[in-house]
Amino acid sequence: MSLRATVGGSALGFAVGWNVSNIGAVAEQTAAEYGVALATVGLFTTALFAVHAVLQIPAGQAVDRHGARRVGLWALLVLTAANGLALAAPDAGLAMGARALAGLGTALGFVAGSDYVRARGGSSLAQGLYGGIALGGSGLALAIVPLLDGPLAWRGPFASAVAVALAAGAALALGPSDLERTGAVRRGFRDARGLLADTRLYRLCALYMASLGLSVVAANWAVTLLVRAGGQDEKVAGAIASLTLAGGIVSRPAGGWIARRHPARARAAVAASLVASGLATAALTAARPLALTALAALVLGLASGIPFAPAFGAAARTRPDAPAAAVAMVNMCANLVIVAGTPLLGLAFYLPGDGRIGFAIVSALWLAALAVLPRAQQLAGTARSRSRAERGD
Repeated sequence: MSLRATVGGSALGFAVGWNVSNIGAVAEQTAAEYGVALATVGLFTTALFAVHAVLQIPAGQAVDRHGARRVGLWALLVLTAANGLALAAPDAGLAMGARALAGLGTALGFVAGSDYVRARGGSSLAQGLYGGIALGGSGLALAIVPLLDGPLAWRGPFASAVAVALAAGAALALGPSDLERTGAVRRGFRDARGLLADTRLYRLCALYMASLGLSVVAANWAVTLLVRAGGQDEKVAGAIASLTLAGGIVSRPAGGWIARRHPARARAAVAASLVASGLATAALTAARPLALTALAALVLGLASGIPFAPAFGAAARTRPDAPAAAVAMVNMCANLVIVAGTPLLGLAFYLPGDGRIGFAIVSALWLAALAVLPRAQQLAGTARSRSRAERGD
């Protein structure tokens, strides 16, 4: 395993993660400073994820064809430009366009970072570490961006994203160059419809739709829930909400460790994570007392990260001819949940209960994902499952 590749790829993932929740961290202040409704601020996140989701498979094909490090550097350049554009003025239309452009950067960057770590010999543990740091970027944004509201006001989410992208670019530039693509991977999957028709990937999609999709949707509105329904101070609420994502720094590598060292237990660990996430979201719905919400946010952050490495590893093994594109498809499905779920959960704050009804629905969806859990052989990556994947069975 290349340490420089893991560091560079993880820095890229951190920059992508920061852009996921930097707006949600200060949703109410942003609405006030832009002079728009809170639901409109939710659309800022939707604009990013709509582009991010649509471009996942093309991003995976670009990585398979051109190399992960090269595409990753392009992604960071796009993120720098997009957030720099948003700094021009507190205009909702401008912000919407900038966030859509940032979605191009996150689409390219997330798939590139994951494939860079994998292609350079990264184990399931390294893949989990990448995922943990990427999600940790989202969690830290929830905690840090509210602290910038005083000195930077509406510029805080965007100025911080520029700084993070530049730092990540330096780390990735110091990493090793891309490996030469094999013939099969260079050819990749030229027709996205063929990849979408591969039903072996759909249970993995459903798993990651819960693991990433629901956790990000909840995290983007957790601060608002705790302030409105729980009466918490905004900065305290930001610190608590950050745990819903920052916990993945620990649990995503842990999921990778389980997949590598105890593959027979991978399915049980993933199932337990779904149950724990659902129960933690239900506890978070109460929004008080402070100790309970902090514990619920921590459990949610820890539990929701477990499926990352098993799901991505299984996707890459299922399609060895187009590993980055297969991972991108799984990630695309999760991002469709974020695109639809973020504004819908925002609308729940217009209902009685100050958002509690929406969070209760999210809790139920976690448990519903158990019905389509991937098979043990697929998550474990046994020799039999690998040979079947290579034959295309």
